[in-house]
Amino acid sequence: MTIHEMMSLRGRRVLITGAAGFLGRVLADTMAQLGADLVLVDRGDSSQEELAADLRKKWSVEVVCRACDLESQDERQGLVEWVSCDDRLSVLINNAAFVGTSGLKGWAVPFEQQTLEAWRRAIEVNLTAIFHLCQGLAPIMSQSVGASIVNVASIYGEYGPDWSLYAGTSMSNPAAYGASKGGLIQLSRWLATTIAPSIRVNTISPGGIFRNQPQEFVERYEQRTPLGRMATENDFRGALAYLASDLSGYVTGQNLMVDGGWGVW
Repeated sequence: MTIHEMMSLRGRRVLITGAAGFLGRVLADTMAQLGADLVLVDRGDSSQEELAADLRKKWSVEVVCRACDLESQDERQGLVEWVSCDDRLSVLINNAAFVGTSGLKGWAVPFEQQTLEAWRRAIEVNLTAIFHLCQGLAPIMSQSVGASIVNVASIYGEYGPDWSLYAGTSMSNPAAYGASKGGLIQLSRWLATTIAPSIRVNTISPGGIFRNQPQEFVERYEQRTPLGRMATENDFRGALAYLASDLSGYVTGQNLMVDGGWGVW
């Protein structure tokens, strides 16, 4: 088998949550470029349909959209039942999450002001929803060729925050974010031994992605990173292509750090 054949996702269907977000759009484009048909899941707006139309035109693949609030157990169950009618689902990419810039009340604030409501909402979306989707979709994925689950975690699932980076800015690093991402990394390991050998499960842990953060934060972050820069969304194309395709056919239970070397110090 050639490398090109191992990379190809032609004839396979990929479901991506958080598909309309900054990173989700690049992940969707990457999967479409490899020939996959797509199910784009997000809360539902015009940008989701525009993305689908663009991908159909650009890569000549089938793309369908599904609106789903992943915070709702009922909506998640509806998504599972809808997808279960399609026996071609081969890849599940759990990308949706509340992040540090999400506008939750009691979220990106000092520790003593972080609320239980924000904690519960983040755990629900960032961890419980992923458990629910994996559990619900595993039975049909196990019948597919090259079945793979890729969970998007974070460096903060492995490391604590360096608070000196945030000094003098309005940015923060909520406790529930790191806790949920750490839980996701461990859930991925647990799933890797539980739904093997029919489905592989791996995690990508991104480092900080540049999105016009305050200049002082960016400069501190770059000084803290061996490669001397923050990530861009394009930096995650290769990692996803590897873990979603047969290129990683003998890889499961791994957490791939795509962090510019952040964790080597």
